[in-house]
Amino acid sequence: MVRTGLTAQRLTRGGAELADEVGFEQVTVSALARRFGVRVASLYSHLNGSQDLRTRIALFALEELADRASAALAGRAGKDALVAFAEVYRDYARQHPGRYAATQLRLDPETAAASAGVRHAQLTRAILRGYELSGEDQTHAVRLLGSVFHGYVSLELGGGFEHSAPDAGQSWSRVLEVLDFLLRNWPEP
Repeated sequence: MVRTGLTAQRLTRGGAELADEVGFEQVTVSALARRFGVRVASLYSHLNGSQDLRTRIALFALEELADRASAALAGRAGKDALVAFAEVYRDYARQHPGRYAATQLRLDPETAAASAGVRHAQLTRAILRGYELSGEDQTHAVRLLGSVFHGYVSLELGGGFEHSAPDAGQSWSRVLEVLDFLLRNWPEP
């Protein structure tokens, strides 16, 4: 019997909130059942196990992040767009560390192709067109930006910058300035 009020969407949102509280890797169907005060079996009419739950959280977080990035990029170009895009990622990771971790979940190719991950790549490429990058250079730059953003945010979330000066926010600003400079002066192959 399906418990009234429980839906896959409600459970996904509850799982995303739980991920922010306890960490994405700690999210299981059992933990979610405890959160909702129900038996584990009650969730199996909506979910196909913990991996299904984690995938749903990842898709939810990717969509949420893509929506924020799209809104931030509207009407922006060049460095302004780059900084807005980067700030969305950093802010999201700091506000929702579990959801941000979920965005890094490796999805199967079919699920990935239908996810908001495609929008993230399109948004990044739109920024790079403002720097007149195309083809392979654009792909290299997409990978560079993803690596820098994810690397910086991961180190920051892990406490890697807590006990050193200057402030992590100052370093972040400088990193974005350097990325803008690099993109404007992209070397020829």
